[in-house]
Amino acid sequence: MHRVSEVIVVEGRYDKNTLSQVVDAVIIETSGFGVFNNKEKQQLLRALAEKRGLIVMTDPDGAGLVIRNFVKSCVDPKLLKQAYMPEIFGKERRKSKASKEGKLGVEGMNADVIMQALRRCGATIDGEETASSGGITMADMYAAGLTGKPDSAAKRARFLASMELPQKMTAQALLPVLNALMSREDFLSRSF
Repeated sequence: MHRVSEVIVVEGRYDKNTLSQVVDAVIIETSGFGVFNNKEKQQLLRALAEKRGLIVMTDPDGAGLVIRNFVKSCVDPKLLKQAYMPEIFGKERRKSKASKEGKLGVEGMNADVIMQALRRCGATIDGEETASSGGITMADMYAAGLTGKPDSAAKRARFLASMELPQKMTAQALLPVLNALMSREDFLSRSF
């Protein structure tokens, strides 16, 4: 089991259960949209972020994106790391049918996928070196055609799919993720 220093924020108890079988970490549930009206939980997230840093790991669907953005609005973004689950279609074993969007949530991911997402976001994992990253600018994204051009959305969608990131990410949301995942040199060496 891997020990993760940051506090990991997930949507619900099934996500927490799956994650607790993969990592040794403090895991906090948002209770889905319940975090929106829970001032005590919001304050707890701020306090934990100040003390240990937070990793937000929500489902790769619309609801997960809304919850992720809400947490981002509650906590200093400098204290957050974003762990993105790939968009894998299917249904969790405990459910009789797939979710509305047909995508697996955190609870449906295997240990390798979870660990890959944690490593990609720059989680502090005991016994592992963190990769050097950062330095990518919006101008670099523009030069690569991922923003500001007529075909940018389609090009960005192909790039997001190749990186196994959520397809609904805007250029503004993608920039900090890229900076967490790779160095500027790695980004510039890619063909788009």
